[in-house]
Amino acid sequence: MRALFTPLSIRGIELRNRLWVSPMCQYSAIDGMPNDWHHVHLAQFAAGGAGLVIAEASAVSPEGRISPDDAGLWNEAQAEAWTPIVAAIRSRGAAAGVQLSHAGRKASTTSPLTGGRGTVPRDAGGWTTVAPSALAYDAFAEPIALDERGIEKVVSDFADAARRAVSAGFEVIEVHAAHGYLLHQFLSPLTNHRDDEYGGSFENRVRLLVRVTEAVREAVGDGAVFVRFSATDAAEGGWDVADTAAAARLVAAAGADLIDVSSGGLVPEQRIVPGPGYQVDHAATVRRETGLLVSAVGMIDDPTRSCRAANGCATRTTLSAPPRPSGRTIPLPRSTSARTDRRAGPRREHLRFPRPPAFHAHPVFGRWNSVMSSPAAGTKTPDATRPRPRGIRCSAVRRSGGARWRPAPRRPVLR
Repeated sequence: MRALFTPLSIRGIELRNRLWVSPMCQYSAIDGMPNDWHHVHLAQFAAGGAGLVIAEASAVSPEGRISPDDAGLWNEAQAEAWTPIVAAIRSRGAAAGVQLSHAGRKASTTSPLTGGRGTVPRDAGGWTTVAPSALAYDAFAEPIALDERGIEKVVSDFADAARRAVSAGFEVIEVHAAHGYLLHQFLSPLTNHRDDEYGGSFENRVRLLVRVTEAVREAVGDGAVFVRFSATDAAEGGWDVADTAAAARLVAAAGADLIDVSSGGLVPEQRIVPGPGYQVDHAATVRRETGLLVSAVGMIDDPTRSCRAANGCATRTTLSAPPRPSGRTIPLPRSTSARTDRRAGPRREHLRFPRPPAFHAHPVFGRWNSVMSSPAAGTKTPDATRPRPRGIRCSAVRRSGGARWRPAPRRPVLR
């Protein structure tokens, strides 16, 4: 447990512990602009004690969005919208990071919150997608293979987005080269069939990622740069852990400070069986083979697995949905009437109460939601303050004003 809560310094950025929050797509932006939904969603994790909170995959260009509802950093207005959100994270003691992404052939897709799946047609707000080769993902629309000019634009888009991120106050910039998005598509021989300097050999396939990392490093200056990899495609003939370790050395030489290890997402026929801590071994392998700062991510949801990751298997551990404090304990003077907490010893009295609710309307779907957390198990609370369903997973009140509480669909994570 001690390793998990040991501070870590990266390029002078002091992280209070090694329990960090991974990027989680919210599909709640309008024209790429983050809003109050993102503010509440991210600030709550900083208040809960995370050492680093990384904002969701934010597109470096409009055509790089996974869906029309993705956040972005392709213009100055978006950077300004991120600024108060970053300030809220940092004011609560956490460092603030953002993941920069281009979805490539997996762009222009229907938001999973709408219940649909597949490519959004142009007449419904979609766009033409790009990729290293004209190979469609599953039943999605076929992309256009990037030419030299398009590749140069990708590099400059990542660099410009990184500059905007720094201007908004982000301290950590993560380059998304995983989960089957554009940079991952260039890495894997399953999706990269090019015959130029960006295809064929391993050195050619990693060339674009190395160039992007160099450009982001130059744009960020003294800030921290992370690179996220899918350690394996989990498909025959695809990218594997040995490739990830070799590429990690190259991006580290290009200026990356930490390698963030995930897996899969490139092809629908992947063979991955998710389970508790199922990607920690991949992170451990990259760490062992390279000696670099490495992180583990994916279903790390209890202290035992978190400590295993922090003790040698990885430098730090990220949770896709870290637990928020179940309640707060406030010391009170003896004169105040309150429940005596015997565990705190004699002559100590505490008032235990749930975190106050923060209601706000979802910017896309209009439901009212609660980010209230529950008190500890066994704690008695008056009916008036009894907590309702927690977090973004439950709807609190319908926009029409109905009083019924009902469960809401689980929001997608890490897409």
